Amino acid sequence: MRPTTALKTAMAPGACVMAPGVADCAMARLVASMGFPALYMTGSGTAAVRLGQPDIGLLTLSEMVDNAARIADAAELPLVADADDGYGNPLNVRRAVRLYERAGVAALHIEDQMSPKRCGHFGGKRLIAPSDMAAKIQAAVDARTDADLQIVARTDALAVEGLSAALDRAALYAEAGADVTFVEAPRTREEIATVGRTLKVPQLFNMSTSGKTPHLAADELAALNFRLAIYPNYVLYAALTGARQILERLKQTQSTEGLKDGLPSFAEFNDLMGMQQARALEARYAVPEEARVDS
Repeated sequence: MRPTTALKTAMAPGACVMAPGVADCAMARLVASMGFPALYMTGSGTAAVRLGQPDIGLLTLSEMVDNAARIADAAELPLVADADDGYGNPLNVRRAVRLYERAGVAALHIEDQMSPKRCGHFGGKRLIAPSDMAAKIQAAVDARTDADLQIVARTDALAVEGLSAALDRAALYAEAGADVTFVEAPRTREEIATVGRTLKVPQLFNMSTSGKTPHLAADELAALNFRLAIYPNYVLYAALTGARQILERLKQTQSTEGLKDGLPSFAEFNDLMGMQQARALEARYAVPEEARVDS
């Protein structure tokens, strides 16, 4: 089954697909090994990992597509990808969708911010006209060659224009052809319930680390018409926390003694990265024994 079809099938009524966020291939493999049904390429995480910068619209289309392609290939799971504002007007959006589709993503979301875009939980956001965003969504739908590729229309209007305007925008984007709508940064459970109740197409929920959005379990979201939940940077934050602890200990003790306690072994790490699959392929293609990888 194609990843696009697998994701669309999983997003059935009454279900909410959990997609942990990653920004690199190592963490993508970790998510896959844990048995999650999908994963998410976080834009803010990608900016952090690729640029060491905050999510303020610095990444280009080619950089985002390259990262998405690598993650999709490494994880072999349906990938939901951040496509920012589509990287321009409807013609740019058409090209973006085709590139993301070729990269192997199963879904992508486009937002209605003016360029340069901002993280949805930052201030200072400005919006394009609803009709301009609807045109972008129509272009995105027209550009895909796989009808199961999920086009997600994100609106950042709640923080700028209020909930009513956000709902109106999301409904317009659904009329333009969006498969899923994504109202960014609801602030209360009541707002979340209103979004799910008002909008008839499937909804995406962003379980951000910013603290602005209430924490709901996946089954609670499913009951409110949210079919997809993304968890952008929890994995990245956890990795930074662990790395800081290791570095602090190394700096204090100036020794690696005991530093590996609780960490994966060398063999476990390489197996997670696909060592056993590599060895199996070497055997299949009769690579000489003395030339085979040995950990």
